[in-house]
Amino acid sequence: MARFKVFLEYEGTRYSGWQIQKNARTVQGEIAAALRRVFDNQAFQFQGAGRTDTGVHALCQVAHLDATTVLAPEIIRMKLNDLLPADINILEVEKTHPRFHARHDAVSRSYLYQIARRRTAFGKRYVWWIKEDMNVGAMRRAAALFVGMSNFQSFTDDDPEEKSTTVLVESVSIHEHGALLLLQFHGSHFLWKMVRRVVGVIAAVGRGTLGPDDVTRFLNESVNHPAHLTAPPSGLFLERVYYRGDTVHQTPTPVLNIAHG
Repeated sequence: MARFKVFLEYEGTRYSGWQIQKNARTVQGEIAAALRRVFDNQAFQFQGAGRTDTGVHALCQVAHLDATTVLAPEIIRMKLNDLLPADINILEVEKTHPRFHARHDAVSRSYLYQIARRRTAFGKRYVWWIKEDMNVGAMRRAAALFVGMSNFQSFTDDDPEEKSTTVLVESVSIHEHGALLLLQFHGSHFLWKMVRRVVGVIAAVGRGTLGPDDVTRFLNESVNHPAHLTAPPSGLFLERVYYRGDTVHQTPTPVLNIAHG
């Protein structure tokens, strides 16, 4: 049985997240159905580097695939793409060593969140439009408070697969690109709903409804307030999964361009 490293992108609007679920359409489920056809129902294993929530997108998710096959990696990629819906695309398939594990070998991950500062006829599925004026300087100061090793208990829901709510956030940066604000998060891993709740809190600081002391309190105490500020999934993208030796990309690329109105 050979092991392959799979790179893929998807538009998550129509899916109930990455992970296979009963009675729900998921990205992993769609790919597994295609793999069954490619390998004529022979046994295979397919596991991603991590989960994404309902409606969240991925610019470069990584998975590993175990299969007994004589097909070349490029043939597997082409056959899968012929079977998959248009909102899931296999970018690359490569042979890898049998001990590679998409999740356990990942050393860090980055997420991108897109906020639109004006109403747009295009890309509604890929942004969170905030009508109010926002103080970007205040948002950057708030973002800096999340950097480092912190307990993000206030920024997640109970998740039986997570034993700890402590996360090392290596950087949070905010870039202005036309009418977009691009929030980039890089860290060891991210908890369920964590990035969306951090974005919601940073946006509230930008609006002036929260201040730095509130952010510090949310990190030091267990409170429910961030849950009420959870940003919508439409603007969130799993940007990259990093492995040992990879170069970290510090400047995000917008998924679409929205000029100032």
